[in-house]
Amino acid sequence: MDYLAKQMDKKKKLAIGLMSGTSMDGIDAALVELEGQGENTNVTLVAFETFSFTEDERSKIKSLCDPVTSSVDQICRMNVYLGHKFAEASLKITALAKYCPKDVDFISSHGQTIYHMPEFHATLQIGELAVIAEETGCLTVGDFRPSDMAVGGQGAPLVPFTDYLLFHSKEKDRVLLNIGGMSNITILPKAGGAKSVYGFDTGPGNVLIDEIVKIETNNRFSFDKNGDIAMSGSIHHSILNDLIAKDPFIRLPPPKSTGREQYTEQMAREIWDIANSQGISFSDIIATVTQYTVEAVISNLEQYVFPKNSISEVIVSGGGVYNAAIIKGLAAYEKYKILKMEDIGYSSDAKEAISFAILGNECLHGNCNNLPNVTGAQRQTIMGKIVIPSLLKDR
Repeated sequence: MDYLAKQMDKKKKLAIGLMSGTSMDGIDAALVELEGQGENTNVTLVAFETFSFTEDERSKIKSLCDPVTSSVDQICRMNVYLGHKFAEASLKITALAKYCPKDVDFISSHGQTIYHMPEFHATLQIGELAVIAEETGCLTVGDFRPSDMAVGGQGAPLVPFTDYLLFHSKEKDRVLLNIGGMSNITILPKAGGAKSVYGFDTGPGNVLIDEIVKIETNNRFSFDKNGDIAMSGSIHHSILNDLIAKDPFIRLPPPKSTGREQYTEQMAREIWDIANSQGISFSDIIATVTQYTVEAVISNLEQYVFPKNSISEVIVSGGGVYNAAIIKGLAAYEKYKILKMEDIGYSSDAKEAISFAILGNECLHGNCNNLPNVTGAQRQTIMGKIVIPSLLKDR
């Protein structure tokens, strides 16, 4: 306890944020310098890297997300295996920045979501925290979502809390749009403070695009680099309209969250089969599914954001920021200005990993770090579990 108190008394802390999302591309690791807490938080990115999963690792993780192909023994093994991988990523990012593990004050890990059931207030993120702590010798925080769910929330999205700390403006209403495997938005009204913030998942991000690319190329490629395939194709509106009409999540009012349980590999396979049966080209399939992501975002903005707020800019982050077809589709809707995270001085790639470093900092300071307006929780709570490694005695 004395050690924890000394850590929290530091003016500046060196921390690592770890994130692996629904795209399952790999582990994002951000080494950051943190100063302060709450609305006085300042963060400086020291180093960032994505440590990619192998195709075999990705395949094994994905199999755990489907009750048909998963089993409790496989989940147990992967929980420990990913703990080793997260620890390895932490040590690598520390070395890349020319620091030693003993220089790191704490590690904060989101883990890897393998199943999310908000209707039952249940979720599972794996990547054993105890393994991370022991292999790095660093104080480790993680497994944030269950604490929000224990007080009636959906445990997602969590990033709006840090979006408010870092990006709220007194001059303009902002939307922050993150496009990873799924897409989610944070609405930051210019007045009203943290209690006015709300956010939710809008539907698919890159997940269906990626899966159809893998199907078509027999896993030789795993995504549409730069959106080049979509940009070379044409949108088939009959398929697009059918996808939207059959998607109840798009019309579901917030709070809401989703994942691979809704936008499955099987769904991607069915889209691919239908398009092929109609003689639709690969590039046209990708253009159509890419526009599905765009339309899901715009539909949610129209239903649940614009009636309440005068949005002047939408700031985009996540892997989708590099997809020219997604950005073009969003920009064609002229109610707002599209910006990338880099336009306001932050990294699109590192944003979520940085966010979990901040969430860990708030947990260690004993601060509530959920937003009930966003998750639907009955009250604020402190999210995160803390693991103290045995090696702390050597520090």
